[in-house]
Amino acid sequence: MAIFALNQEIIFPPAELAEADGLLAIGGDLSTQRLLLAYRKGIFPWYEGENILWWSPDPRFVLFPEELKISRSMKQILRREPFRFTINMAFSEVIGKCKTISRKGQESTWITEEVRNAYVKLHELGFAHSAEAWNGDRLAGGLYGIRLGNMFFGESMFSSEGNASKFAFIHYVSVLQKEGLKLIDCQVYTNHLESLGARMISRKQFLKLVEIWADEN
Repeated sequence: MAIFALNQEIIFPPAELAEADGLLAIGGDLSTQRLLLAYRKGIFPWYEGENILWWSPDPRFVLFPEELKISRSMKQILRREPFRFTINMAFSEVIGKCKTISRKGQESTWITEEVRNAYVKLHELGFAHSAEAWNGDRLAGGLYGIRLGNMFFGESMFSSEGNASKFAFIHYVSVLQKEGLKLIDCQVYTNHLESLGARMISRKQFLKLVEIWADEN
């Protein structure tokens, strides 16, 4: 299959036309309108060099909130409450930490200044949200993503202290579940999220769920 080249028109090809690795299109921009359309179509951006690449992998890695797994050791940590949990108190700082923190096996991050600016704007418009774990006044971990209807599209997380990102994630999933959230998109596989209960579903099933739940109020 061919990789689609996007222009200024705010459209995407069907996600089902993606390459075997999930790559669907290249180019376009990170305007609010294009980003929101992408998420509603089951597509997300990822930079490679100077190019914006658009992906829709099959299968898709997701977490149903009711399937969240908390290990015995993590339950003990949660009972100790080593961090303070907040929501949307430091969005710009969270995405900044996700951008700059060193990650094992990665030489660089996909979060460019253009990406950061685009998601900060989505946050200002009420679409992008963050969850934070604090050690005193120091941001110890957190995550951010896009909320549409009853779906949360996770983008990135960081931890500068042991278990801080897990702490923030577990607390945030609990809050989202109480709000009626149905599905968290984790995009691609990680051991970290699998240990918390995330699993693979087919792209076909994922797209069907996005169509239903992303527009729910």
